Formats: sequence, C-alpha cells, structure tokens
Amino acid sequence: MSSSCRVECEVWVTISATPEAVEEFFAEFRRHTEARLASSHSFAAELLAREALNNAVVHGCGSDPSREVRCRLRLKGQRLTIVVADGGEGFDWRAAWGRRPGLSASSGRGMQILRWYATRVRYNERGNAVTIFKQCC
Repeated sequence: MSSSCRVECEVWVTISATPEAVEEFFAEFRRHTEARLASSHSFAAELLAREALNNAVVHGCGSDPSREVRCRLRLKGQRLTIVVADGGEGFDWRAAWGRRPGLSASSGRGMQILRWYATRVRYNERGNAVTIFKQCC
C-alpha cells in the first residue's frame, strides 16, 4: 500500500454552471489528487468527477451560468469520495442505471463510466446529487 493513500484531503467548492468553471475546478482537482494518488487512480478520479460535474452543469443546470453546482472531494484512508449536487429537478437514476447504451450512442455512457470506474455510486432520491466512492489503493 502506498503511504500517499493515507493522506487526508478535503475540498468543497461551488462553481457556476459553465464549462469554463468545470475546467478551472479540474486544475485545482488535479493539484490535490495527483500528489496523493497513483496515476491510474488519479485518472479514474478525474473521469468520475468530470462525468458527474458535466452532467450537473448540462442536465441539472441547463448550462445556465447563473446557477451553481456544488462539489466535494474527500480523500481519507484508502477511499476517495466525490459528491456533486445541483439545484435541478433531478432525473430517474434508477431507470438510467439499467440502460446499456451501444458503443455508437451519442449519449448515455455516463452511467457505464460510473459502473466501470467507481467502487460504489449513490444518488439522492430526487436524482440531483450523486456520491461516488472509489478505492484509491
């Protein structure tokens, strides 16, 4: 086990619902994760967080820059926790979780990415907040 996985780190941010704000967030995100995680875990962590944030910005907030998305990144022990929430109406995550889009589908692959890379995924009842767990070691 890498000793870098024992470092605790927690970051809370609220960003405007724009692609530019997402990119600014990931510059900071990489600063925290790359120093603490192996490169394969850092890649997976960013992929998971990016998928959740982009969905919150585009679907939850309609890319409206006056709306906000909240994100929490926490690395404790061997577990990375990513929480993303927006003020949107939410969606039927239960129905979406069961879909398996084809490789040529232009959308809908986000759930598949979460299934592949996350250790566990939990949505709130409304479907406008997701908590993603990833074992980092």
